Amino acid sequence: MRGSNFGIVNWVVRFAAVLTTALAAGCGGGGGGGGAPAPGTLGVSLTDAPACGYDAVNVTVVKVRVHQSSSASENDAGWTDITLNPPRKINLLNLMNGVLENLGETPLAAGHYTQVRLVLDPNTALGLANSVVPTGSTETALVTPSAVQSGIKLINQFQVEAGKRVDLVLDFDACRSVVRRGNGTYALKPVVRVIPTALSGISGFLDMTGLLDSGVTVTAQQNGEIRQSTAPSTTTGEFFLARLEPGNYDVVISANNRATAVITGVPVPGPTANIAAVSDAGARITLATSGTANASGDVASTITPESPIAATVAAKQTLGTAGPTVTVGFTVVDDLAPGPYALTLPTGAPKLGAFGTLPITFADQAGVAGKYTLVASAPGYTPDSADVDLGAGNVTQDFALAPVPAP
Repeated sequence: MRGSNFGIVNWVVRFAAVLTTALAAGCGGGGGGGGAPAPGTLGVSLTDAPACGYDAVNVTVVKVRVHQSSSASENDAGWTDITLNPPRKINLLNLMNGVLENLGETPLAAGHYTQVRLVLDPNTALGLANSVVPTGSTETALVTPSAVQSGIKLINQFQVEAGKRVDLVLDFDACRSVVRRGNGTYALKPVVRVIPTALSGISGFLDMTGLLDSGVTVTAQQNGEIRQSTAPSTTTGEFFLARLEPGNYDVVISANNRATAVITGVPVPGPTANIAAVSDAGARITLATSGTANASGDVASTITPESPIAATVAAKQTLGTAGPTVTVGFTVVDDLAPGPYALTLPTGAPKLGAFGTLPITFADQAGVAGKYTLVASAPGYTPDSADVDLGAGNVTQDFALAPVPAP
């Protein structure tokens, strides 16, 4: 995709149209003759948000499994599988900006389904099925905890109608899924969600002058929670936040040694092909230079290296008295007890603009420069937070996570 003569959005639209046509050609119609209802068809694809600090994040997919019961175990009857033969090794970093990896399709009995499992091939002595390439380093194994070797369990409800097609897109968040362990290895603690298939979203262009290799990230957020993220093309500066649920979003743009830029109230009106543009090639968004400071410390918890979940620390910033709260940066906590974390954050004033006529006008938010709320969290644990001011320099802040009390 990078370096193509087509824009990202046009490329994805063309790809989706070709894929839909090709798949539709292979699907049968509805049943007849008064017998059992004709099966529907399930198609599954994989996509990814950007990964931080890696040149590659590889997973090898063996199969996708679906079941009508959310509590079904791997050995229960009633599973329908999409099997990849041979298993397919996929670099997740090739699947940003809405690009899809088609995992296949299968006939599926009409009905209501509630569980999806993504099954990965384990690493063996013969090769690395799952691996990472840290930036500037060599390929190393990505250890898969025993808790996910039966398949990454996703609880998602969908309905299959007789003679009709259903498509699922699995968003594998590589950045949140890779955890560094104390012995220099890396563990996979997968964060995967099922997202809409319709090609709606938010597009734009950045001025990439001086931003190559600067870790540029663009996120769509609601109430400070990241719903989708991507990275711009290094050649064109174009980005596409694809397949968003209908609603209003704050677009947050960040990069190393640059002030954060935030655009509020960006609408995605519906599940059809609606794309909101926040900038164009003739008036690209620029990021001002900024000083930085570090927030670091330890996160104490009862999470063990064998656990299939990971803790994270997010840096949130509220822009003005009536402005939004957004996540400026986050990191996965190292897999230790306690686990260390470190965030490098801008100390310059963030820029705030409201969605509307292009080009969008940004205003400095000087009153919140360097001020953040750090939030440590993990699934099943009560979050812990602290306000810090990096304007005077680096800050050390420790956290403790306690399990959510049983009801």
